[in-house]
Amino acid sequence: MNITVLGAGAWGTALAIVAAGRHQVLLAARDATQVLAMRSARCNARYLPQVMLPPELALTASFQKAVAHAAGGLLVIATPMVGLRPALAALPAGVPSLWLCKGFEQGSALLGHEIARELRPHEATGVLSGPSFALEVARGLPTALVAASSEAALVDAVVAAFHSDSLRIYRSADLVGVEVGAAVKNVMAIATGIVDGMAATGANARAALVTRGLAEMTRLGVALGARAETFMGLSGLGDLVLTATGDLSRNRRVGLALAAGRALPDILAELGHVAEGVSSAPVVLTRARAAGVEMPITEAVVEVLQGRLQPAQAMQQLMARRSRDELAF
Repeated sequence: MNITVLGAGAWGTALAIVAAGRHQVLLAARDATQVLAMRSARCNARYLPQVMLPPELALTASFQKAVAHAAGGLLVIATPMVGLRPALAALPAGVPSLWLCKGFEQGSALLGHEIARELRPHEATGVLSGPSFALEVARGLPTALVAASSEAALVDAVVAAFHSDSLRIYRSADLVGVEVGAAVKNVMAIATGIVDGMAATGANARAALVTRGLAEMTRLGVALGARAETFMGLSGLGDLVLTATGDLSRNRRVGLALAAGRALPDILAELGHVAEGVSSAPVVLTRARAAGVEMPITEAVVEVLQGRLQPAQAMQQLMARRSRDELAF
């Protein structure tokens, strides 16, 4: 199969590496200088320096060449959320597409499938998501993901492209649930990092926050039309546990640094990569309020990110909430 991956960040590079041994894979970057450097060093020194690029993996800085290569195969958009709309808008008709980004779009507060429905209502589109650190995927460590689309043929193509001994692909028709889980777990990872970074908390607090974070995620998803059981799967509970507790999680690292008293601009400058939860948190809250959904953890994260609450105050605010039925939506 011909596969094009648009976006040479860590995740796009990792997925291209995994597929390159079995398919004709072209990894496309916007920056021609980056492409030249990757060709010379045979690694992505900026985003994934720990793993060498296989000799079979082709590289380009040409958008037209990248799209042409995917004809009859699969095109994967591996940009941050801010790049999804321009990427979808630039694709010609008749090109099925799949994206990897997780979050709500700034300004519009739309999920990826809502952007695709607006721009490409008659094209096959979908998302690949789940608990996955790019470095582990690139190294061939066991990983399971879920491909979601209303088009069964597109899901079949994703399975054919990426399902392997090290990467297991599950199927889903619940685009809403998969995308809500993928977006909200980043916000909950910041919250968990904050809790873990505070001296007066412990493992009990982390477990409570992850569990109640899952409840918030499910409430919002169901209100937006998702199936509740999706949130017990890979893009819900699975991705939440990984991102909230794993040392490679950028969103968790943001929370840890906030708990240590660091200023957000300094944290993001040092991180050097996109932490989607920072931009997603206020947008998640906007969608929740519009849907009449209560999300107190998300609200506390927004207050901390925007400097209106200190981490200890946010924790106190959450603990002071009145008791309620655990399973109440």
